[in-house]
Amino acid sequence: MTESFDHQEILELTQRLLDSVAGGDWDTYEKLCDPALTAFEPEARGHLVSGMEFHKFYFDNLSHRLAVNTTMAAPHVRFLGDDVAIVSYVRLMQRMGTDGTPGTSRHEETRVWQKQNGRWQHVHFHRSAPG
Repeated sequence: MTESFDHQEILELTQRLLDSVAGGDWDTYEKLCDPALTAFEPEARGHLVSGMEFHKFYFDNLSHRLAVNTTMAAPHVRFLGDDVAIVSYVRLMQRMGTDGTPGTSRHEETRVWQKQNGRWQHVHFHRSAPG
């Protein structure tokens, strides 16, 4: 596997993860994440969240989702050996409001992937509050 291929694989996995969030696809999200996933995100109010239960609440209760287009702007991938990758980017989320007006929001995100038993698993992320 060449280094550029590794970068592309991590970017594709991250986009798949973001698309699963935008689409409310819990099965895909769960398959991509380690069960012991940790996170710092605005919804946790500064607390480190461990496990999947916190995230599943949002998948189960956001049935009113509107169509969202998610773009990773300026992604940067860094490998820490053969089995850990970090990807940082600005996440742009485009959606139509209930009044038909388009809008875009953003978050700065860093995600950590670890190769476990031959496949990449999402093990940690940090998402900033909208700026």
